[in-house]
Amino acid sequence: MTSERATPAPSAPRDYFATTRWTLVLAAGRRGSPQADLALEELCHVYWYPLYAYVRQHGHSREDAEDLTQAFFARVLEKNYLEGLRSEKGKFRAFLLTALKHFLANEWDRGSRQKRGGGVARLSLDWQSADTRYHIDPADRLSPDKLYDRAWAVTLLERVIARLREECEREGKAKLFKQLKPFLMLGKSAIPYGEAAAALELSEGAARVAVHRLRRQYRELLREEIGQTLSNVADVEEEMRALFSAFSD
Repeated sequence: MTSERATPAPSAPRDYFATTRWTLVLAAGRRGSPQADLALEELCHVYWYPLYAYVRQHGHSREDAEDLTQAFFARVLEKNYLEGLRSEKGKFRAFLLTALKHFLANEWDRGSRQKRGGGVARLSLDWQSADTRYHIDPADRLSPDKLYDRAWAVTLLERVIARLREECEREGKAKLFKQLKPFLMLGKSAIPYGEAAAALELSEGAARVAVHRLRRQYRELLREEIGQTLSNVADVEEEMRALFSAFSD
């Protein structure tokens, strides 16, 4: 009986990723469904900043970038851009940027823009935070496409860190997360286990175990979050490489 129950395990990742948010959107296509509409809106709400940064890097003012980004999302959420998604290989990141470029090049009529605040605002976005972040980002030496990729990577990692913090707090490990968070991105040889042990009042061996578990949890959440923006689990490793390469000049 035990061996029979164990055999389905290899297919579990495929079963999980078959229900991701972007897969739902792709499956619905232009026809849409309430579930897919909510999934698309959630994805847009989480990953809108890289598009705003892309528009700003093209020379648009803060006000124009806000209008353009909001108008773009209004179009996306109305399902006007859901044709041809397969050409983007099922990657939400690639789809968004391609759709934005098409929108900016062909479908934005400045003469028909309504007054600020008078349009159909489908998403409530933190524009003040976006402008502050844009000025902090190293935009002066990055192309719009490169800035978009880096902003996407930062946004995704911030979301993963936030999810990890929430999980640790639910498990009563808020102090452990606070102390070990700086070690998540370090190479194993660079982790100061003695420092972590002292801060947590643990033996060094126990500190090593705690760091290892948190880093494993972090990586699992990272894979899961990336998977939410892909239609194929086989693309996760490739997208992870793209994620970290975005930080290279």
